[in-house]
Amino acid sequence: MKIIVFGATGKTGHEVVQLALQNGHDVTAFVRNPSRLNIVHDHLHITTGDITDYEQVAVSMIGKEAVISALGATSPFKYDQDVVDGVGNIIRAMEVKDVRRFIYMSFVGVKESRHSAGLVIRYIAPRLLSTEIKGHEQRENLIRNSTLDYTIVRSPTLTNGKQTAQYKTGEELSKKGFINSISRADVAHFLVQQLTDVTYLKKAPRIMYA
Repeated sequence: MKIIVFGATGKTGHEVVQLALQNGHDVTAFVRNPSRLNIVHDHLHITTGDITDYEQVAVSMIGKEAVISALGATSPFKYDQDVVDGVGNIIRAMEVKDVRRFIYMSFVGVKESRHSAGLVIRYIAPRLLSTEIKGHEQRENLIRNSTLDYTIVRSPTLTNGKQTAQYKTGEELSKKGFINSISRADVAHFLVQQLTDVTYLKKAPRIMYA
């Protein structure tokens, strides 16, 4: 499948690109700074651009079959309007270029699902990460109001652990305890899996360890 990844130079985005390539997909990484993506592969194409520039995003969308977004704010403690605007541009470009499948990595700490996470996400994150949560909620609303075949993946706190593929997913999944976390590698595994799985079409599953 011909896919494009936004947020490819971030830690999770890097995992997504690597795994998508391993799974035989043709991957375009849309990046602001190509030097930050240290992956070389015959089926990897790098497009330099800015998500706030609609024309650049629209051109990059030509010929693609699916989009994965691992975009995040520059700082989790500062609201980033550029990312919200960028996701708006991605949605608009997908609709114009008739690219239907959109897989978006969100955060389980958004208001709709934070009750299902550990104590830290339920009670501390809304104060400490209020701007990051606000951004995700706004982007989720944009996606839900689109005509796209989306899947919004709500992950807990991310770690640099290895891929285990031993996680649970579901719209009503919950986790007790103090801290709820998962490896970026496992989140990437689930994101890439959604390219060929329509179980969560137009849904917002949570991903957690048992």
